[in-house]
Formats: sequence, C-alpha cells, structure tokens
Amino acid sequence: MTESFRRSGEYPQGDDHQATDPMRAAYPQQQPVSSSPVNPEWPPPPAYEPVAPVAVDPGTTVWPGSGQGGDGGAGGHGAGGAYAGYPEPDAVSSTAVLQAQPVPAAPAPAPKKRAKGTIALLAAVAIVAAAIGGGTAYGIQELTAKDTASSSTSTTVVPAAKKGTVAGVAQAVSPSIVEVGATSNAGSSTGSGVIISSSGEIVTNNHVISGASEIKVQLSSGKSYTAKVVGTDSKKDLALIKLENAPSGLKVATLGNSDGVQVGDDVVAIGSPEGLTGTVTSGIVSALNRDVTVSTDESQGQQQQQGGGSGQWPFSFGGQQFNGDTGSSTTTYKAIQTDASLNPGNSGGALIDMNGNIVGINSAMYSAADSSSSSSSAGSVGLGFAIPINTVKSDLASLRAGGSDS
Repeated sequence: MTESFRRSGEYPQGDDHQATDPMRAAYPQQQPVSSSPVNPEWPPPPAYEPVAPVAVDPGTTVWPGSGQGGDGGAGGHGAGGAYAGYPEPDAVSSTAVLQAQPVPAAPAPAPKKRAKGTIALLAAVAIVAAAIGGGTAYGIQELTAKDTASSSTSTTVVPAAKKGTVAGVAQAVSPSIVEVGATSNAGSSTGSGVIISSSGEIVTNNHVISGASEIKVQLSSGKSYTAKVVGTDSKKDLALIKLENAPSGLKVATLGNSDGVQVGDDVVAIGSPEGLTGTVTSGIVSALNRDVTVSTDESQGQQQQQGGGSGQWPFSFGGQQFNGDTGSSTTTYKAIQTDASLNPGNSGGALIDMNGNIVGINSAMYSAADSSSSSSSAGSVGLGFAIPINTVKSDLASLRAGGSDS
C-alpha cells in the first residue's frame, strides 16, 4: 500500500507524511509545506531520479507518468491516487503528453485616443474659422461691388464711415490739394496742384507755371509758401514744383491706377477755380482715351496771364479749337473725359476716385464763352479732361531730373 501510494502520489514530501488522509492524497498541493524554503507554487523535489525532459511543441502541457504499463494497478484510479477524481493519462512512457488548449495572446493595448471633447472642440473651431473667412470674403466682395465706384486701386484713404461718398473723398483728399499762383511780367494766373511727397513736391500743369518768374503756393490751411520749378514736360503738359522751406506734416496724396478707371465711375474734382481754394465738384467718367491737343509754346502761358487771370487754356479736340488758338506748336495726349464741373483755375488739380486715390490731373475744360467775353461769363458745360495719373507716374523720374524741356 505504501509503495502503491508512492507511485501514484507522485511527489511524496518526506517519510513522515503518510497517505492516511484520502483528501490529502487527492490534492497534494494542499499538503503541509516542508521547512525547506521553497516557493509554494512549485512542487517539492521527487524522492527518486526525475525522468529526462521531453521535447514538445509550444503550447503543450506535460504531465509526469506513473512509470508503469497499462494495468494501472493501485495507482490507476484509486481514490488516494495522484489523479483521484480525474482520469489518469495513458502510461505510454514515463511522461504523459497532453495537448493544451492554446492560451490566447493578450490583446495589444489600444492606441491612446484623443479626448473626444478636444477633437470636437478643434473641429468646431475649424468650422467656425472657415465660415468666418468665407463670410468675410463675401462681405468684402459685396462692399466692393456696391460702395467702390472705381476699380482703379485697392487702396482706400477715405474714412470707413464715409466710404463711397463725396464728403468722405473731400475730407480725405482736400488737404493734399493746393492753389498755385504764377506771376510773370505779363501778369498772373491761378491754377491748382497735388502734393505728392512730404518734402513738398507738387504736380501741376505745365501751362499753369509756364513763363512764371514767381510761384506762390497756398495750402488748404491757408498758409502760403514760395515754390520753385523742378522740371517741366510741355509735351505732356506736366510740371513738378517744390515748396521752399516746406513745413512738416504735409498731407501726401495717394496716386491710384488710372488703367482701372471705367466709363461711368464716380469721380470727384478738387481745385481752385477762379481762386476759390479747395472747391469740390463731382461727376462721372464720361469717356476714356480722348485725344486732347494743347500748346507747347511758352508764350501761350503768358497770353493766359495777360487775359486777366482767366486761366482758360486753349486746346483742340476732334478738329475743333476750344478756348482760343493753340498755335502751331502742339502736343496730343490721351485724356480721361469727365462731366465733373471744371472751371478756369481747376487746371493742375485732382480727379479722384471714390476710394480717395488720384486718377488724373485736370488739364483742360471747355467753356462756352468766346474770346471777347470776360471770365465771369465763362463756365463749365460738363466737358472736362484730365491727364491719366499713370502718365504722371511714368514721367516723375524725368520731371525730378529737370524734365524733357530742360
């Protein structure tokens, strides 16, 4: 009985342990632990030489056999055997091999997800930003279409509260427009000019200062300064003068892009007709690329001054002469036609788009008065012409160098 117990009990834990308790025999892992320091999870070493290890496939469970043949004997299925309550493996060899169910691998940890709240917040911000961006672009397009009459430039100098209004243009640009008085031995005349630099450079018409021995400039503030001629270009009827001892804080005009001007655009004219400084009128662009012919003879300026300051400048258009005889020395340039009221003294002043950009320099206007009439009977009939500002800009370098007439 004792020998049978040793065969089927597998790992007796010492001679003092007897298989008197069938429960202890059935569950040897619950037998008292010996005094030797061993891991409770491991079984104690066998009392006999262990069998050689058997190489098996991964995932296979190996059970020690009884070391006997197939009759089972007392250690086969006895209640006190090591396999009490369980079927004993076949004793094919000293070791029984049982196929174990493969243990599923632990699932890989799921990737850490962003907090749903953060993703939702970012998505909401992106949507709102896109909506605002699209709405802003649409709003700008609408405002541009409705409030900006001229497409000449994207620069806007008019206060936002008065954008697209004549009052807004006048408020923004009037400080940049001056009155130009020219005096010679033959007399005096009055015209206008546009401040184009903080150093006191002013663009005007050549015929306004032609032959002048002295030039006086009155600012919109009412203060007067002496100016000198920097350069002239009689073929384009342009001149550049500069203030002597120019004050600081001059309001410089913004030069636009006359190539973008369209027929029907609203425009504003500012100048000093008949010596009335800072006069504002408005109208539209009536036509583009009008061939206007003016005199290049300096004596024409002296004749103008002899006329008592009427400021009428002879020009021809469509084969007809206006405001007198242009003489034999003439030049022709492409002009912007406008119905904004222009009168003697507006020459050299500004034609302005509704963004406050200068798109032309007023140069000629038709008057119904004949040569025998006094200047008081002359008046605008809605037929005026301006030199495109792009022509002025292309000529500035030459004017600053003395002009083509030097």
